[in-house]
Amino acid sequence: MSRSDRKSQLTRTLADHVLANGLGGASLRPLAAAVGTSDRMLLYYFPDKTALITAVLEEVAVRMTMLLDTQRGEEPVAVEVLEARLLPLVLDPLVWPFMQLWLEMAALAARGDETCARVGEGIAQGFVAWLETQLAIDDLAERSRTALRLLITIEGGVLLKSLGLGEGVAALVQPG
Repeated sequence: MSRSDRKSQLTRTLADHVLANGLGGASLRPLAAAVGTSDRMLLYYFPDKTALITAVLEEVAVRMTMLLDTQRGEEPVAVEVLEARLLPLVLDPLVWPFMQLWLEMAALAARGDETCARVGEGIAQGFVAWLETQLAIDDLAERSRTALRLLITIEGGVLLKSLGLGEGVAALVQPG
């Protein structure tokens, strides 16, 4: 296996680990143990812990984008239609590990973690751009504002579910 292939394999496996366990124990030794190698070997593939965590979080972001794309409509839609598609998706048990990690990243960024802030900003900007492509709003500035408002709504739903109010949030988007 080439170095590049091994690095990709490590990144994917570590992304699985971080999705299951969060970033709390994301120091080099526990991460190395999670993939059955040493911390020194991880540093062979990644220049430092920051590069490793960045690669893992970017892999998680790619996976989340793929999940979002399952909800992509063929044509742009009204904000209400998009919200009705996405809020149940982010509250879904299959997607919930991504949302838990997202909340953890946001909390770490708020506490000054530069890696989480930088990677999180990129993920958020990518999500807003993705939302913009899904909205049937001709005015570009209004489409951007609406995408950001929709992200705020979705993030609020994620936060409320994490605090035990998921059923109430889910009921808001149920038909009828």
